[in-house]
Amino acid sequence: MEEYLIAVRKEIDLVDDEIMKLLNRRMELSMRSRKLKGTISDPGREEEVLMNVMKASRRLMSAEFSRKLYREIIEESKHIQEEPFKVIGFQGEHGAYSEVAALKHDPAMIPIPCLEFAEVFDDIEKKELDFGIVPVENSLEGAITPVIDLLLETDLKIVGEISLPVRHCLLTLPETNAYDIKIVASHPQALAQCRNFIAKHRFQVHPTYDTAGAARELSERRFPSAGVIASELCAELYNLEIIKEDVADHESNTTRFIILARDASPEPGNKCSVSFSTKHEAGTLFHILKIFSDAGINLTRIESRPVRDDSLQYAFLLDFEGNDQDEHVKVSMEQLCSMTVTFKFLGCYIGGSK
Repeated sequence: MEEYLIAVRKEIDLVDDEIMKLLNRRMELSMRSRKLKGTISDPGREEEVLMNVMKASRRLMSAEFSRKLYREIIEESKHIQEEPFKVIGFQGEHGAYSEVAALKHDPAMIPIPCLEFAEVFDDIEKKELDFGIVPVENSLEGAITPVIDLLLETDLKIVGEISLPVRHCLLTLPETNAYDIKIVASHPQALAQCRNFIAKHRFQVHPTYDTAGAARELSERRFPSAGVIASELCAELYNLEIIKEDVADHESNTTRFIILARDASPEPGNKCSVSFSTKHEAGTLFHILKIFSDAGINLTRIESRPVRDDSLQYAFLLDFEGNDQDEHVKVSMEQLCSMTVTFKFLGCYIGGSK
């Protein structure tokens, strides 16, 4: 009997944990809805919600209990909407490295998960999000090309950046013995970065769309002989045990993230980003790069991508040190603009933060 009671209580704990995750998700959606409506209070909508939960009450829960419970939830949602929180969107599930970077960039911001990179961009433009954070390059894997393509098309501004050391951990359920692990799940890139560790332990691999998504799935589905490779934050969020830290093959695994917003940063920066395309003429790119060399401006990165609606045309994304208010930077930008087919200033921001 005692053993059965312990098992039931463990199940209750799991249900409580899931309820709290769902409530947190509801509050996040409530914050996003605040960006889209004129006022915080909406009596008609509140009554609609209360009627819906009363109709959904079944068996043990009375309709009146449901109404009282959700009245408290609505009041808390309204209280949160009154607070001057800034929300920042990231791609993936809670616990993704993008969220780790967002919290490191500004712990006061509220990270909001988005399904795709494009959703981060779109929701900033629609004013559902104040900011977005996206990865642009990894020290081992190179450029994040879907993000580069979106950057070349967007009117959003880069207002900050952060470089985050990626520390992959092997996580399991608390009840799983480390020696029983047969399968590890994670994003294909994370699995590739831990190839030697996986081979050494002869794990089978299960690719997933997201490192944090793998952690969430393990927490929910309770696979007894599985582990995941994910962040330390995932262990905290999904009640998983850290079996081993730093399981990547290389210690110098760093991802650079940029912070996006609708408007340029009001703070003076020390780094700028631009995008441009050139004519198909010999020496054009050389002459453009010579502008920066002659001005003594240090280029930190250059990336080329084919234009999506014209496979014969290439666009370039360029980062360089300097402030857009400096005279030599202004002159260089004017020269660059006159020599290119298309030109876009993506933003000036504080660079190099870790």
